[in-house]
Amino acid sequence: MVIDANMYWFPEEVFLNDQLMKAFLAEIPNVNDVHGYETTIENTNRKQIVIEKPIGYPSLNYAQGDYVLMQQLMDMDKAGFEKSILKIPGCFEWLTLDLCKIFNDGMANHVKQSKGRMNALAVVPPMGTPECIYELERCTDDLGMTGLQLGSHYGTSYLDDERFSSFFRKVNQLELTVYVHHSPVPVQFDSICEFNNLRRQYGRCMDQAIAVGRELFSGFFEKYPNIKLVHSMLGGGFFTYINMLFPAMPTKKEDVGRFESGNKSIREQIQNNLFFEMSQGQSWGKAQLECAVSVLGADHIIFGTSYPVKREWLLEGANFVKQLDISDEDKDLILAKNAQRIYQV
Repeated sequence: MVIDANMYWFPEEVFLNDQLMKAFLAEIPNVNDVHGYETTIENTNRKQIVIEKPIGYPSLNYAQGDYVLMQQLMDMDKAGFEKSILKIPGCFEWLTLDLCKIFNDGMANHVKQSKGRMNALAVVPPMGTPECIYELERCTDDLGMTGLQLGSHYGTSYLDDERFSSFFRKVNQLELTVYVHHSPVPVQFDSICEFNNLRRQYGRCMDQAIAVGRELFSGFFEKYPNIKLVHSMLGGGFFTYINMLFPAMPTKKEDVGRFESGNKSIREQIQNNLFFEMSQGQSWGKAQLECAVSVLGADHIIFGTSYPVKREWLLEGANFVKQLDISDEDKDLILAKNAQRIYQV
């Protein structure tokens, strides 16, 4: 069994309804150095929305026709996937509650039409207002969504910021799994913005690694021990940094203590509260994925393709995981069993 735990969904209606298109574009906060516009894909009649962050540097593209159910199901069948979990592609940071409701209703209808092939995660701004809390409960109680999706940061604030505390107290009470999607670039991005791949790929890894580190060092999971966070992009390559950031107790006493070490509580939080979705495995490469499994454990890694960013990531993704030099049991955990357990699908 294979589950794609990161299939993107965006309302095709936005491309067909001028009012909805204007409403979506009007919400993009230029004040945060973000800009969006509608254009036509070269040599086609298909519309697309281009999001620039920072302004002048494209970071996200939403293309008409990429989110049509029949095509999604056909590609899932070609790839041999039984199920997929829907998320929205990267506009968390500015999406208002009113548009979140439209997106949630659209995803729920999409899931219903898939006849059991899809599930979806709720999208709600992480504010502790009664309206946001009600929408979260509506999504889980009425729409049947089995988790929540959030951006890694909102404006200049990562999720450990105190402004989100009331919201996370409710999420902790509900014991929800939260998927944390990378933003196109981290809060501080000046040094990487001018180079396309550095901005669009490494920028996302930077953002995720910063988000994970802040959650652990800030005591986020001490305040919200019932929350499980699933970070995209393998947590920005978190397996690379884990031992450096959280070293074991030193074997010899140093006169000058420069680093914190031996924090058993943080190691327990990594084990109990943090999980990682690989986001297009082929991009990582065989050696890096095998290293991630070795360091993080196969029971903490979830398969996802970021479809439809590149169809080959879906059509060839499962076979790429199957050729890793890891056990068949570990492959089963990554490709399906972890998603079943974490998202209850």
